[in-house]
Amino acid sequence: MQVFVDAVRQLSFDDGTPVTAASAIAPLGDGWLVAQDDSTIAAWRRPGSTVPVRVLPAVEGHDRFSEAAGTKHLKPDLEVACPAEVDGAPAVLLLGSGSTARRMRGVLVRLDDGRPVVHAADLAPVYARVAEALHVPLDQLNLEGASRHQATVRWFHRGNLAAGLASGSVEVPLAALVDAVLGRAPAADVPVGRPLTYELGEVEGVGLAVTDAVALPDGRLLLSAAAEDSPNAIDDGPVVATALALVDGDDVVAVAPLPEVGGRVHKVEGLGLVDVRGDEVRLLAVVDDDDPDVPSTELDLRVVLG
Repeated sequence: MQVFVDAVRQLSFDDGTPVTAASAIAPLGDGWLVAQDDSTIAAWRRPGSTVPVRVLPAVEGHDRFSEAAGTKHLKPDLEVACPAEVDGAPAVLLLGSGSTARRMRGVLVRLDDGRPVVHAADLAPVYARVAEALHVPLDQLNLEGASRHQATVRWFHRGNLAAGLASGSVEVPLAALVDAVLGRAPAADVPVGRPLTYELGEVEGVGLAVTDAVALPDGRLLLSAAAEDSPNAIDDGPVVATALALVDGDDVVAVAPLPEVGGRVHKVEGLGLVDVRGDEVRLLAVVDDDDPDVPSTELDLRVVLG
């Protein structure tokens, strides 16, 4: 497997404000919805325009959060964007990372007459069930990615080998998650099953851990992974390398490094599937540089699976 970077762009809103901490991406209408993990605002990137979409209310008067401002502990930390449907209409499901009560929310963004409509709900019982299935302490749960294949979401915990936690995932029915966010069924009724763990290797003594995933039409998965020297699920650390991994069933069958761009390692945290042609896959990737003053980068990736 080989990975190529075909194009690089900086993400900004139409008014010039940077899109920061891009953590997830999924198709919405004629564009893509990008979650910012340091904000209650998402970016709807469309041809020729990128506009803000409020996905959660302000938290104690804040819409943006950072360690420098002393507000990082308040952020909802939306790390997952997954294609979904609401009553047959396309939507995007956003999910928090877990580890704190504020990070256990689900958000659905759908279009009504071309305008985003948002629903949000507390999903704490689902997160507790995921942590139990993966044998991960709830305060170390770090759900950073999800893939959707047909009616099933595979939801990924970003492990931390330094803390003795492997990357893992569980299966959740998409319709059950949608119903829980819409309030049509209790979050405690969402089933969680088929836990898996992944061995992705190490770079310079730092373990690669899953940051996002996409499902290919045949059911195989492509995972993005980062080797980040961090002590826990909340604090950031230096990223020494990033990679893509191909998963077939329960097995990691290939791991390939992501090329550096401009001499820098870019921590890809969101993957969107553009198309598949034979053994060539095109992805849209977004990068979180863990810097609130730096616009996030968007990459056009080409993956040759053969």
